[in-house]
Amino acid sequence: MKHDEMHHEHEGHDMKEMQHEHQMDHSMHDMHHDHEMMDHDMGHMNHDDMHGMHHDMGDGDMMMHGGHMMHMGNLKQKFWISLIATVPILILSPFMGMQLPFQTTFPGSDWLVLILATFLFFYGGAPFLKGAQGELSAKSPAMMTLIAMGISVSYLYSLYAFVANHFLNPQGHVMDFFWELATLIVIMLLGHWIEMNAVMSAGSALEKMAALLPGQAQVIDQAGHQHAVDLKDLKKGQTVLVAAGEKVPADGLIIAGQSQVNESLVTGESKAVAKAEGDQVIGGTVNGNGTLTVQVTGTGESGYLAQVMKLIKQAQQEKSKVEGLADKVAKYLFYAALVAGIIAFISWVFLADLNTAFERMVTVFIIACPHALGLAIPLVVARSTAIAATNGLLIRNREAIELSDKVTVVLMDKTGTLTQGAFKVNAVEVFDTALDEQRLMQLFGALERHSSHPLATGILEYNQAQTIPDLQADNVQTIQGVGLSGTVAGQSYQIVTATYLQAQHIKFDQALFQTLAEKGNSISYLLQDQTVLGLVAQGDQIKPEAPAFIQALKKRHIQPVMLTGDNQQVAEKVAAQLGGMTVQANLKPEDKEAIVKDYQAKGEVVLMVGDGVNDAPGLTRADIGIAIGAGTDVAIDSADVILVKSNPNDIMHFLNLSHATNRKMTQNLWWGAGYNILAIPLAGGLFAGIGLVLSPAVGAILMSLSTIVVAINAMTLKLKRDA
Repeated sequence: MKHDEMHHEHEGHDMKEMQHEHQMDHSMHDMHHDHEMMDHDMGHMNHDDMHGMHHDMGDGDMMMHGGHMMHMGNLKQKFWISLIATVPILILSPFMGMQLPFQTTFPGSDWLVLILATFLFFYGGAPFLKGAQGELSAKSPAMMTLIAMGISVSYLYSLYAFVANHFLNPQGHVMDFFWELATLIVIMLLGHWIEMNAVMSAGSALEKMAALLPGQAQVIDQAGHQHAVDLKDLKKGQTVLVAAGEKVPADGLIIAGQSQVNESLVTGESKAVAKAEGDQVIGGTVNGNGTLTVQVTGTGESGYLAQVMKLIKQAQQEKSKVEGLADKVAKYLFYAALVAGIIAFISWVFLADLNTAFERMVTVFIIACPHALGLAIPLVVARSTAIAATNGLLIRNREAIELSDKVTVVLMDKTGTLTQGAFKVNAVEVFDTALDEQRLMQLFGALERHSSHPLATGILEYNQAQTIPDLQADNVQTIQGVGLSGTVAGQSYQIVTATYLQAQHIKFDQALFQTLAEKGNSISYLLQDQTVLGLVAQGDQIKPEAPAFIQALKKRHIQPVMLTGDNQQVAEKVAAQLGGMTVQANLKPEDKEAIVKDYQAKGEVVLMVGDGVNDAPGLTRADIGIAIGAGTDVAIDSADVILVKSNPNDIMHFLNLSHATNRKMTQNLWWGAGYNILAIPLAGGLFAGIGLVLSPAVGAILMSLSTIVVAINAMTLKLKRDA
C-alpha cells in the first residue's frame, strides 16, 4: 500500500498492520494454543502420521455420501468379507429363478444361502441401514434411504420366499432375490470404497503443501552442538538455529538474535517484520538477514498443515446447494419409487397374481437405489478439492464453486494483490527548518518500527541503508482511518495522509503532493501538533502477472474494481498500468463493505479479494470472499477461498476450476438421476405389453455401469489454465 494507502490503510492497512502485529503477538499465542490443541486432535501431523491418517481414512473409517458423514468401520475389510460371503451365494442361489452353468446345489445349500444372506444384510448392509436411519430421523429421506429400501426389500422378500417354499407351500415356488441382494450389497460397498478413496485423495495433496516448510531443522543440543534433524522428528522444547534466508522450521519463541522475518505465509503480504528476542515466529515464514535462535513451541507441520487439513476437512463436509439438489432429487426418487412400487403391485395383482405383483414391486424398490446419483457430487467435489489443493487453492465453502459462474464484479485490494507491496523511498522532503533529513527519517522510523506495514518496512530499510541511528518511540498507537501516533523524547508526533491534512484544514504543499502522487508514489506526512514537518514518498511495483489477470477478467465480461486506501492519483496510475479498470480510492476499511453492498444492491454477484484482515467485513459480505495468503484468524474465518500463494492468476485458476467443476456436477446429476428416471417405470412393468420388463439383475448391472460412468466422468475433471 502506498502511503495514502498506508494511511488510509494506515487507517486501513496500518490499522490492519498494527492489528497484525498485535494479532501476531496475541494471535500467535492463540495460534500456539490452537496448534497444541490440533497437535492433540490430529496427532502431531508429521509426514508419517499423515500417511497413516490417509491410510486409515482411505480404508473408510468415515464415509461421506450425499453430504452425510457417517461411521463406516473398516470399509475395505467390510467389502472383502462381504465379497467372500457373496461368492457361495452366487454359486448356490438361482439367478432370477434360472440355473446358470456354473451354479450347483446340494442338500442344505439353501439354508447356507439364507445364513450367508442374513450375515450380508446385517453386516455388509449396516452402513446403508444406519445412513437411512439418520435420514429418516431427520425426516429427509435421500440416497441412503433408497439404498436401504432396496436391500431391505430384497432380503425381506427373499426371507418370505424361503419360508413360503419350505414351510407354507412346499409344492409351489416363490422366487427369491438372495442373488440380487448379495450383488447389490457388494456392488454398493465397492462403489463406496472407490468413493472413499477418491474423497480422501485430497489428503495426498496436503503432503505437497508441506513443501512450504523446510525438510530439516538445525537443532542445538544441550552441549551447544548443532545437528540436522528431519522436520518430522522435531519436538517441542528443542532449540533450533535459523540462518539468514532460511525458512523457520516451526512455531517458536526467539531466545537470541534479531532479524526481519517475511510473514507473507500468515498475512499474505510480502513484508519483513522486525523480530528480536522474546518475539514469536511461525513455522514456514522466511528469515531475513539475521540469525535467530528459536525455542520450538509447536511443530511446523502441526502448526501450518493442521490448519490446511482442517480447511480441507471442512470443505469436504460442508454441503453445497448442488448437493442439496442431489439430495432433493433422491428424496423425490424415494417417493417416486414408493408410489411406482405400490402402483405396480396393485396393477400386477389384477394382471397376474400376488407373487408376480410382489416381484414387480420388489424390482422397483431394488433398482431405485440411487448409487450413481449419490456419488455424482461427492466424487466431483473430491476431485476438485484435490486439484485445488495442489494448485494452492483452499476452498472452505463449496457454495463459492457454484456461485463462481455468476460472478459479474471482482473487487480487489491494490497492495499485495495487484502490487508487490514492497515499497522503496523515492523522495524525502523536509519542511521544518529546525530539522534535517536524517532527523526527519529518525522520527518516521521511530514510529514505523511499531508497524509491520509494507510502507513501514520501506522506511526502515531506507534508514538502515543510510545508516540512520534509531530513535525510541513510546505510546505508539494506530489512529483508525489516519495512521500512527506516538511520543519521541517527550514530543508527540503523527504519521498521516494528505486526505487527513485536507480534512483537518492543515496547510501543506498540494502542488508537490500532486507531482509526487502522479508518479505513483504513496505519500506519508509527519505531523507535530498542526505543523507538517516533512514527507516521505514511496513507490510500489505492479506484480508481473497482474495486467494479464485484469485482461482475463475483462475477457470473461467480469468488471475488475480496485479498492484502495491510497490516493486517487496513485490508484489511477496503477489502474492505467494494468490496462484500465474501475478505481475506488481514499477508502476507509468500513467503506469496502459498503461498496460490496452497493454492487450487490445493483444485482451484481461480487467476488472480493483481500488480505482478510482489514478487508474482513467486505470478504464476509461478498458473495465469494478470497483471502490472499494462507492467513490465520480473521483471514480464514472471513474468506470462502484462500490462496496459499499471493498470485492473482490463482483467482483465474479458481474461476476456471469452478466452471469445470460445475459442468461435471451437472453432467453427473443427469447420469445419476437419468438411470433412475428410466429404470423405475421399466422395472414396474410399464412396457410389459411389448415384452420390455427390467429384471432386478439387469437393474443392478445398469446401476453399476452408471456408477462407473459417474466415477470416470468425475476423474476426468482438470484445471484448464489460461494461456
